[in-house]
Amino acid sequence: MSEMTFVQACNAALRQELDRDPNVFLMGEDIAHYGGMFRVTEGLLETYGENRVIDTPISESGFIGMALGAALAGKRPVAELMFIDFSLVAMDQIHNQIAKTFGMSGGTVHVPLTIITQGGGYKGAAAQHSQMLEALFLHVPGVKVVAPSNPADAKGLLASAIRDNHPVLFLEHKQLLPVKGEVPDGEHLVPLGKANVVRPGKDLSLFTYSFSVHMAMEAADLAAKEGIEVEVIDLRSLDPLDWETIEKSVKKTHRVLIAHEAHARCGVGVDLAAQIQKRLFDELDAPIEICAALDFPIPFAKVLEDEVLPTVPKILSAIKEAVGGRW
Repeated sequence: MSEMTFVQACNAALRQELDRDPNVFLMGEDIAHYGGMFRVTEGLLETYGENRVIDTPISESGFIGMALGAALAGKRPVAELMFIDFSLVAMDQIHNQIAKTFGMSGGTVHVPLTIITQGGGYKGAAAQHSQMLEALFLHVPGVKVVAPSNPADAKGLLASAIRDNHPVLFLEHKQLLPVKGEVPDGEHLVPLGKANVVRPGKDLSLFTYSFSVHMAMEAADLAAKEGIEVEVIDLRSLDPLDWETIEKSVKKTHRVLIAHEAHARCGVGVDLAAQIQKRLFDELDAPIEICAALDFPIPFAKVLEDEVLPTVPKILSAIKEAVGGRW
């Protein structure tokens, strides 16, 4: 095991897969000579050369389309979108081409394409550089979505995404990039579609992912001081979902809170709540609670950003609401 930052863990995963498979190559804005906006690809150009680590023009639709073509030709491209906000420029390529190719071909044509991108707020980057847009990618079938919360999962999930024969969106949170943690040395894989129970509890199931896991853990620690034992589940993979772990936890606690940074309206929480109520309605002792960003563009001013985005006190308040009058 080695201690790494989230960024270093992603870099290690890319090196692992570039070494393993000559069909893997990277492309994106400023990823080669500059080493990436967030240094995820730092040093890779020097090791693997400009035929496998490629700087692209500032044209998200263009290079995402090229990545699709490369995947159809037998390569395993990894394309980096500098910010998830910029994915909107390439949505026709992602939703109408990449997501649909496998289905429209009757399952005969695979698209082994990984899109790495960064999302999230709390840095005062304002409305066009702070969004969490994962729900947009879940709405159209055909793209898997993963959102790790720690360096070890970042390395393992990114490697698994690159090896997957279907398109995968790998979502990094800007707040997590400097976070350090123990990461397995050598080859490390975390399967897509497998959640992780990061804190056991008996009174409430708190489902979350990405940076929100850290806030959820802090809120759960505070709740424990008041006698509320919260089970925190890091979903890690939003598509596919780990229904076995979700069901086991709900049947254990009978109360559910879903916390995420993206906006509440039509978000992951609303979707997951609907699925839990349909599948596990008889297991619920209380309405499902959701703690998410307000339905308002992310402000630049820090004091206003904190009003819009979830915080530890807001999650703690939602925990108490979810357990009702029992405490």
